[in-house]
Amino acid sequence: MQQELEQAHKWLSAGNSIVLAVVSKTWGSAPRAQGSLMVIHKNGHFEGSVSGGCVEGSVIAEAATLMEGTKSKTLEFSVATNDAWQVGLACGGEIHIQLFPLGEQDADALLAAIDHLGRRKAGELVLGKHPSRAFFVSDKSPDKAQAPLVETTSELTIAVRPSPMLYVIGAVHITQALTPMATACGYDVTIIDPRQIFVEDRTFEGAGIINDWPDEFFASHPLDRHSAIVTLTHDPKIDDAALKYALMSDVFYIGSLGSKKTHAARVERLRENGFSDKQLGRINGPIGLNIGSKSPAEIAVAIAAQLIAAFRGMHAV
Repeated sequence: MQQELEQAHKWLSAGNSIVLAVVSKTWGSAPRAQGSLMVIHKNGHFEGSVSGGCVEGSVIAEAATLMEGTKSKTLEFSVATNDAWQVGLACGGEIHIQLFPLGEQDADALLAAIDHLGRRKAGELVLGKHPSRAFFVSDKSPDKAQAPLVETTSELTIAVRPSPMLYVIGAVHITQALTPMATACGYDVTIIDPRQIFVEDRTFEGAGIINDWPDEFFASHPLDRHSAIVTLTHDPKIDDAALKYALMSDVFYIGSLGSKKTHAARVERLRENGFSDKQLGRINGPIGLNIGSKSPAEIAVAIAAQLIAAFRGMHAV
């Protein structure tokens, strides 16, 4: 979302008219979820996607007829199963796309949304239909679950959420396999390891690296409900320091590497530090889905799958 909003704001600030296309309804396993965006410039240039390539051409053509206008428009596409396979979709069905022509007066709303994403704050981008206008509302209840999109006869409201953050404790081999997977799935990844030798001259694709103790880092970088923590060092001094902060926060996922015996010992140490059974039950240990993983890459797949399941459950409505 942030990339599309930034491009939209850039074009609006330069005095250009745009149309913001929003996926408002999909079928089964559609390639783009509700709330997905595509921004279209008056010259036909665009950023983002609403169907993975199936209907973009039609959307751009319709958007051209709305430029400089004041009313939104709903496009409905029915795709037969055979046609869906031909354009790379998983199945046939319907997709509804709302088009909103926007002008310079809407730039501030988009800028507010971009600012919230940059500060890892949530909010709502409200798109009025008649006339077509954009407004931004800060999230006054940060603990509430947000539907990705809510539509009424007069407006469309899109939840603006920061990208999920994954903190990986330990710059180890599993981390090297997990990082590109998580990054490809849309997670911002930060690796924390106080051991200088583990972070020197090693590659962790797409991740930031913090050479510090996790408790010292989290003391000045508070965790939030859009964050997840994975501990992989096998060193209780490091992993437990991170888990104590995780258990006192509302992160949506906590996972710790180790056997059942190792995890039982870990739980007992944390219980002695005053954590309740309910809090300790939040830790996924041994970490990852049980798929018989052996190699670092296979373990990373199991962790990524469990992480995604937890994230999707967090936003279920």
